[in-house]
Amino acid sequence: MRVKITLACTETGDRNYITVKNKRNNPERIELMKYSPRLKRRTIHRETK
Repeated sequence: MRVKITLACTETGDRNYITVKNKRNNPERIELMKYSPRLKRRTIHRETK
C-alpha cells in the first residue's frame, strides 16, 4: 500500500523531494513544510502526480 510520491514547492514549482506514503491512511494529497534550496527558506510542498 506504500507508494512513492513527489513533493513540489508551491511557490517555485520545483520538485525537490521524493518520499513514500501509505494510501490507505492518507488517501488525499499531503502537504509538508520542507526546505526550498532556491528560496533558501521553508515553504509548503504539495504532493504531485
